[in-house]
Amino acid sequence: MSTEQMINLFFNATLETLAMVGIAAAIACLLGMPTGILLHVTKTNGILANKNLNNALSVIVNVGRSVPFIILLVAIIPFTRLIVGSSIGTGAMIVPLTVASIPFIARLIEGALLDVPAGLIEAAQTMGATPLQIIMKVLIPEAMPGIINSITITLVTLVNYSAMAGTVGGGGLGDVGIQHGYIGFNPTIILITVILLVIIVQIIQSVGERLISKVDHR
Repeated sequence: MSTEQMINLFFNATLETLAMVGIAAAIACLLGMPTGILLHVTKTNGILANKNLNNALSVIVNVGRSVPFIILLVAIIPFTRLIVGSSIGTGAMIVPLTVASIPFIARLIEGALLDVPAGLIEAAQTMGATPLQIIMKVLIPEAMPGIINSITITLVTLVNYSAMAGTVGGGGLGDVGIQHGYIGFNPTIILITVILLVIIVQIIQSVGERLISKVDHR
């Protein structure tokens, strides 16, 4: 493989990895964040306490988090084919990545909301704020540093998951590392793959930390 071919290979694989992680994270946030908020507000003594709903959501989230990603990847192949018409490739891997990250980010968001002082919520209730107003104007703004940190952790985890997806033809850097590095007996490609994955993770972490420092006024 020439140097130019290798550069093109890694460039395209990096774009595929970023696309998988970005799209999966966006969908997971849209679904996982409301789930995490519901888990928090429906718990005992929550502003919308509902034991049955909270227990049902907790079970679903716990089951989703307990399944190893590589097992989930294979287990939902029929669902993946139903959604995108294929079980391999970059587009197909977005489905299991999203499914795996929704319960993950839901629990992280729930944890971030737990850091909001109860006194702030009580003060808002005393002033007659509705549950929706409390969520939008108290819980989310006050928990924003934790929410950003949760999203950052989810993105880093998705990078790791996307690399793992390469074992089943998922595309991206993981696929390059497996197909051209491991199976092709090319240690250089494996090394470059690892370096690129580390760089991506470091960039995500650095951006996340910068955003947290800007919104954290404590």
